[in-house]
Amino acid sequence: MRKIKTYLFLSLLALVTACFFSTCKYVSVSPVFGNYPSDVGKIFVTKCAVSGCHNEITRAAGLCFSTWDKMFEGSEEGASVIPYRHDFSSVCYHINTFADLGTTLSPTMPNGKTPLTRDEVKLIMDWVDKGAPNEFGTVAFADNPNRKKFYVTNQGCDVVTVFDAETLLQMRVVTVGNSQANEAPHNVKVSPDGRFWYVISTGGNSLQKYRTSDDSYVGQAILGSKNWNTITISSTGDTAFVVDWSSSGDIAVVNLNTFSVGHNIGFSYPHGSCMSPDGQYLYVSQNSAGSDQIYKIQASDFTNIQIINLYTTVPSTHLDSHEILFSPAGDKYFVTCQGTDEVRIMDAATDAFIAALPVGAVPSEMAVSASHNLLFVTCEEDSTSFAGQRGSIAIIDISTNAFAAGSPVYSGHQPHGLALDDDKNLVMVANRNVTSDGPAPHHSNNCGGRNGYVTFIDMNTLTLLTTDEGEEKEIEVSVDPYSIATRH
Repeated sequence: MRKIKTYLFLSLLALVTACFFSTCKYVSVSPVFGNYPSDVGKIFVTKCAVSGCHNEITRAAGLCFSTWDKMFEGSEEGASVIPYRHDFSSVCYHINTFADLGTTLSPTMPNGKTPLTRDEVKLIMDWVDKGAPNEFGTVAFADNPNRKKFYVTNQGCDVVTVFDAETLLQMRVVTVGNSQANEAPHNVKVSPDGRFWYVISTGGNSLQKYRTSDDSYVGQAILGSKNWNTITISSTGDTAFVVDWSSSGDIAVVNLNTFSVGHNIGFSYPHGSCMSPDGQYLYVSQNSAGSDQIYKIQASDFTNIQIINLYTTVPSTHLDSHEILFSPAGDKYFVTCQGTDEVRIMDAATDAFIAALPVGAVPSEMAVSASHNLLFVTCEEDSTSFAGQRGSIAIIDISTNAFAAGSPVYSGHQPHGLALDDDKNLVMVANRNVTSDGPAPHHSNNCGGRNGYVTFIDMNTLTLLTTDEGEEKEIEVSVDPYSIATRH
């Protein structure tokens, strides 16, 4: 027995000695850095999530980088890392001190300490561009193909910002269009079944289709280069009506399955469009300085066109209609009139004028809440309702055709697009912020112009959402946010 033990001991000693002096290598076990990949986590945990900075106690700027999961909680001002897009991730701006690597912003992080090396900056940027996965390869917000989202077009940067509806954080940024030149994505719509989203650009030539499950590109219908402004999708989800705003405007009819296109040319400055609840008629505004009418077109037969007067008595100033929207019950529809700064209310059964409500300057987009019986209207250039501010949101009680108590609301500088989340009782507003008298953006960008931002109105109180510090909640996006669509 003693001989056997001695033999085993000598054999083990020989094996260890051979490994030490020859081909065996020592494999070290890397420490776990906050569920990040170890090379990335070592930077964030040892240089960012330290005392006085972005740890769970201090949370400088509201951000915690102690773990991968905490990083993707963002802050009251939005996400600091957007998977696959280092060029839209603010953390990359602040760690970068190398002009050839993109945007640089002060203060440089780590704050007051030695800046990251070029290799460290490039490592983090490359990691973000690969989706910023955790140590197990998981990408944030990729776990639920049925996630509720909303989409914001950014005209100045040819991108659509995708928000997670639950956290109100930017979760993706998708480049749209099919040329290197700026195309100005103008209108975004989600299909009735929530499976796809579509976008058109005023300077582009296509209607593009994307999946909502993962925001991947599906295909496009080539429309030709015109001033494409709005999209309306049929209730079946298989047809889109795309409107060209020009003196001899085109209303293109697009098969969304085959991408075939039919053109209907000769409309005078058509702009806003909306389907009647029964799906039989397409209503289209005439957004020109000399118009007081709208078009009513049989969707299945574009030779059947009616002209609807938006008045009982001819107005002294032309109405210049912009957008059209039906009430949830389908008994009336609303028209924003930029020539007179009004919302006109029409009877859906007879197309007869009901009432006109004066609102702030340049009334533009509308959204209506079935659960609250409220119509929200962006008035982009209202400079009188709120001293020293530009823009307002008019709120109309659709059951009484009168303004709701608390109307108007100031949402931000130059509000334009808006959409509703009735489940969360929120209105999301895209504030363009394109003029120099608006608030200075927090971040610069890589495409020129001033970043705009999204704000949120609580439909229960008709006040803006605020942060824990009592400030208005503003999520900065890219240049000229213009249109919003929700996926419920």
